[in-house]
Amino acid sequence: MKFYIHTFGCQMNKCDSEHIAGLLLSAGIQPSNSPKECDIIIINTCAVRKKPEEKLYSLLGRLDSLRKKKNVFIGVVGCVAQLYRSKLLDKNPFIDFVIGPDNYWQIPRIIPTQDEEKFISTSWSRDWHEISYAQTIRESRISGYISIMEGCNNFCSYCVVPFTRGREKFRAIENILSEVKDLANKGYKEIQLLGQNVNSYRDPKTGKDISILLKEADLIDGIEWIRFITSHPKNFTIDIGIAMKETKKVCHQLHLPVQSGSTSVLERMNRGYTREEYLKKIETLRNLMPDISLSTDIIVGFPGETEHEFQETLSILKKVRFTNIFSFRYSPRPLTSASKNKDSVSFEDKKRRLIELQALQKKIQMETNKSFVGRIIKVLCLGKSKRDPHVYSGRNEGYQVVNFKSKNDVIGQSVNVHITSYGPYSLFGQIAQ
Repeated sequence: MKFYIHTFGCQMNKCDSEHIAGLLLSAGIQPSNSPKECDIIIINTCAVRKKPEEKLYSLLGRLDSLRKKKNVFIGVVGCVAQLYRSKLLDKNPFIDFVIGPDNYWQIPRIIPTQDEEKFISTSWSRDWHEISYAQTIRESRISGYISIMEGCNNFCSYCVVPFTRGREKFRAIENILSEVKDLANKGYKEIQLLGQNVNSYRDPKTGKDISILLKEADLIDGIEWIRFITSHPKNFTIDIGIAMKETKKVCHQLHLPVQSGSTSVLERMNRGYTREEYLKKIETLRNLMPDISLSTDIIVGFPGETEHEFQETLSILKKVRFTNIFSFRYSPRPLTSASKNKDSVSFEDKKRRLIELQALQKKIQMETNKSFVGRIIKVLCLGKSKRDPHVYSGRNEGYQVVNFKSKNDVIGQSVNVHITSYGPYSLFGQIAQ
């Protein structure tokens, strides 16, 4: 028996899929890279935006055709599964099971039987379900994901996460550090600590926060770089910034979603901070770490967003000069308070604003990347370039993509790269002599 997992969404979803794969393998079911060769297909879903949800239904249509040719067991898990539950089965009766993010541990016990009865499990628990990291099947042998918390208590007005991932709960710090040590012993060079809001992390037993976790993880031999994502500006404290500065392995790189550069929009979004407060935190971070690389998320066309408010978002890009951004048109999500308001910004205006925003950011990234030419920087090589098999690819401390030439195989190694050219989305160079 073989399984195939298709994953939509963020690093958290990818990490969840690695756990699910490990659980299935432990049950004696083998992984496959092709859904056509499988007996079991699992789709791990994302509900943060409308687009990945639409992709899910498109994929389900193709799988329905496949199922008519072959007896295959199909399951939908993750955020869309949690959000719609039995409605997914009503719309797609060929689905065999629907499981939410808090119930992945049940998958091995339902799959081997393949009962005709449909299975739905979307209950919540206040306790952390510890899945053995020894069972995890990781996509990378170089950079490893480690979950440290789950859920969110912030209830931003546009965000469905509290309804799909539930309230915040935290993993024991001893288990997190044990997994870091395990990855270090296996030769991993980088770890990424994950959570919907990592800044709110508190060890259930001791109350140790994320700043202490970073310091204790920093003491583990073998790991070279430590990253953490995603941070909420409201919960980002000076202690976290100091921990980043004082540790040797925590990268001077931070993803800090601003969402909008307008205080009035931020208030309607229920973000819990103003434009000025966000910029003050950026100033503090740059005073602590002048070399810090910052990325962010931005939504354009939020209900009621005026042209002036949009221009404030453009101005914050010019002021902060993010290394990278993830930008989206607003789309209403079920159950959120913003979805009850009229989606007043036209699609044409949303589209225009997104294009304008991305054009400005592209210009900023070109200017930033140009400044790297002639420099020698440390790069963790993650593999070969997808476009050119003769070129290696990796990331620097600032999480920028770096493609480079090397006579030797350096995958999994940290190397010094002399930057010779650049584009808006990556740097290019060669191994420094």
